[in-house]
Amino acid sequence: MPPCLPVTLTTPLPPRNLHMTRSRHILSVLWATLALCATGFTTAYTAAADTPAFDAGSFDPSSFDHRHARFTALLNRHVSWNAAGTATTVDYAALARDRTTLDAYTGSLSAIKMDEFNAWSKAERVSFLINAYNAFTLQRILSRYPNLESIRDLGNIVWDSPWKQRFFVLLGARRHLDEVEHELLRGAADFDEPRIHFAVNCASVGCPALRPEAYRPDRLSAQLEDQTRRFLRDRTRNRFDPDGRGTAWISPIFKWYAEDFEAGHRGHSSLQHFLQAYSQELTGSTDGRELLQRGAFALKYSDYSWKLNDRAR
Repeated sequence: MPPCLPVTLTTPLPPRNLHMTRSRHILSVLWATLALCATGFTTAYTAAADTPAFDAGSFDPSSFDHRHARFTALLNRHVSWNAAGTATTVDYAALARDRTTLDAYTGSLSAIKMDEFNAWSKAERVSFLINAYNAFTLQRILSRYPNLESIRDLGNIVWDSPWKQRFFVLLGARRHLDEVEHELLRGAADFDEPRIHFAVNCASVGCPALRPEAYRPDRLSAQLEDQTRRFLRDRTRNRFDPDGRGTAWISPIFKWYAEDFEAGHRGHSSLQHFLQAYSQELTGSTDGRELLQRGAFALKYSDYSWKLNDRAR
């Protein structure tokens, strides 16, 4: 059951019949709180039932396809780049008609146990987790589509966050999306890859593109690099203003996960240093690139759109 917000009585009570009035007031608030919790419980219960049960007995984990070919075929059919090649949209209506294929793929992910996962290479584990995050997010969107405008419509962001709902099984446990990103990916002892933030997709316009292919261990670094460069070329989310000493207007993703970008990946010890490596993507002007290379530019953050990345909207 999702946690409930604490109840604080702030409405002034009339002095007349104070004891009886206070009792009725407390009861009414408690009933309202229970109703809210029941609503949250219903949301969480529905979320838990969104992912179809998978018969692990019909799947041999030793035959797991690390190319994730089934997911690539699905994404190729329903995800498209924009004209600039910097963002994608999903044809959720068509994907809904292809739901059995998505369910079969997520079922194969759910069949993998933790000891099998731990025996894989780092690239195999990272590819698996990114694809799992993206596939289960698609599945969660389809549970309410077309009756939602944003992934945040799937729960209360305060105490029933869509990212905290345990609606799928992965590595032998019922999990939520935040667990995949922050514990299994970022929380891994050997985590050193900030470019995953351009690969995991939260079904929102502000998020880096959902790639129209699955991540593969044999191509993972090249795919992550391509995602990074495409995202930084998107002028609706990242740009460089050369006026004065220069200002990099960048996605809030860089603020939320600054510690990952400053942890030494490829020698980058600061966010400015990371952005310097992508000066070609951030600005098309020679003056802008020179200011970026000096490293004394200011950082400001653009707005983040939580609108659903739906092709039909």
